[in-house]
Amino acid sequence: MLTPTEQLNNQFFDYIIAGGGTAGLTLAARLTEDPSVNVLVLEAGQANIDDPQLLRPGIYGSHFGNASFTWDHKTIKQKHVNDRESGWSRGKGLGGSSGINFLCYTKPPARDIDDFERLGNPGWNWKNLEQYFNRAEGFVEPTEEYKKRTGVKTETWNVGREGPLKVSFPVSISEAEMRIQQAFANQGIPAAKQPIGGDPKGICFLPNTYDPKTHVRSYSTNAYYLPNKDRPNFKVAVGAHVNRVLTENTRDGSWSAVGVEFTDVASGKTQTVNAKKEVILSAGALKTPQLLELSGFGRIDVLDKIDVPVKVELSGVGENVQDHIFLGLSWELKEDAPFDTLDLLRDPAIAAKHLELHAQGSGLHTIGIVGFSWNSFDMFAPPGKQAEVYQKMEDALGKIDDTAHPGLRKSFEIAMQRFEPGKPGSPGCEFISFPGFLSGPNPPEAGKRYATILVAMNHGFSRGTVHATSSDPLKDPEMDAHYFEQDFDLDIHVEMVKFARKVANTSPMKEMLVAELNPGLEVQTDAQWAEWLKQTFSTTWHTAGSAAMLPRAQNGVVDASLKVYGTSNLRVVDLSVVPLHFASHPQATVYAIAEKAADIIKAAA
Repeated sequence: MLTPTEQLNNQFFDYIIAGGGTAGLTLAARLTEDPSVNVLVLEAGQANIDDPQLLRPGIYGSHFGNASFTWDHKTIKQKHVNDRESGWSRGKGLGGSSGINFLCYTKPPARDIDDFERLGNPGWNWKNLEQYFNRAEGFVEPTEEYKKRTGVKTETWNVGREGPLKVSFPVSISEAEMRIQQAFANQGIPAAKQPIGGDPKGICFLPNTYDPKTHVRSYSTNAYYLPNKDRPNFKVAVGAHVNRVLTENTRDGSWSAVGVEFTDVASGKTQTVNAKKEVILSAGALKTPQLLELSGFGRIDVLDKIDVPVKVELSGVGENVQDHIFLGLSWELKEDAPFDTLDLLRDPAIAAKHLELHAQGSGLHTIGIVGFSWNSFDMFAPPGKQAEVYQKMEDALGKIDDTAHPGLRKSFEIAMQRFEPGKPGSPGCEFISFPGFLSGPNPPEAGKRYATILVAMNHGFSRGTVHATSSDPLKDPEMDAHYFEQDFDLDIHVEMVKFARKVANTSPMKEMLVAELNPGLEVQTDAQWAEWLKQTFSTTWHTAGSAAMLPRAQNGVVDASLKVYGTSNLRVVDLSVVPLHFASHPQATVYAIAEKAADIIKAAA
């Protein structure tokens, strides 16, 4: 039921959504529940429906570099990490990044969401947003036998069970995963009280976006689009690259979005479609700011350089960019370690066997990334290091230029409360057990199996930028993460990787291991840890904040109704609106933002 792009030129729709990813499809499905409303979704990639390369769970990261499934974005050279570039791949095609992510289903601490409201966004708190998480979720309760075997306890979880997005535990959790969790427990990390109910601090097993009946990925395409594709008021066009929003000045001086211009990727022709009610940008944190700038909304100096007339000066567009980063420590496993790992898939014959097993609902493609430890910095860092890092935060706060960066001081003050010595912190220090090899720089050896602890820092203070450098919409904007510009971000991550090694040297994990492959025991001092970290860390592909929901005077781009300042009917609904990043993989929060946005838009109609 896809709509050919050539049928769209000069057509009218109530709502036009730029981007058919996680947020865009969710929003469109909810808006079209009203049969009197017609919605058009424009997606630059292809449909990729029923493609096993997307649906098969156990092929993490295999999509990167494949132009059929990903946009191969890159940052500029990062001066604080030895001039490394960082690949910022994003999902391309219907479903966006929900079609290529690692299927982890996690939700933020309640306090991190409450920080949205504390930054000036009434109604954006955990209590309010939790209903929207639940609306999306179709959690499938594990069997009693499964719970007994794995120790998973889900009876008290506040999680949605009737939503369209299938969320479940994989077929099995290995004994080795349980040993790793116990090693964290033996280092003093408690069990999480409400792993996906606002209090994830501690160790827990978490579910995946995985359909236990079909054993395939659940994502926005098969959750929100395919069940609703036959609605006559729900139109989706692929191969339609949105170039800019078309606007008109209104009597009250604001700008009204009247449509969008897009390029038909196949023919190269430029077309326009018209919006009777609203235009919504759901192109993600890397492309939404570019669309705003190409449409005349942004910093004057940026717009002047690309020769785009200024419609509304919004100095926050493309600023406030925040990312999560991670890297892995890997250990070779003993031959008798009870761990089926993804390393086996490097053998073509074994990989073929597991494709057959997947069709039967078993094998390596039915395991998942499930073991987590969500820690605040105070749970593992020595008191002296905590005090040192906090002092650096205070020093950074004192250096903020309020004229150049309005609103940054308040953001830092709230972020610092997550690290305040002597008080319970927010669990932004994430440790994940990965069933296989995922680390560097040393490569894996054929025929061997590995266990990896992924170490992810989710509460970084460095702020990056995303800005257009050309009026050509097909040219990527300049993406600058500013990684480790605040040097205490590196200090925090160094303490995290040191703790991961400590856990691996703890029973009952240590009894499974032969040797540490990465980084290797030659890395011992803080300086050595820092150098290895700078050489091997990666983005977690969770970039946020580039069109922040903040008061306009604090460099905000959208208000609490997600409406772009200076406009009457242009909204942003994606991860770019997040004002201060949270400790979680973001897909659940993106679904919740889109669900809430649908209610906001319906109420305004």
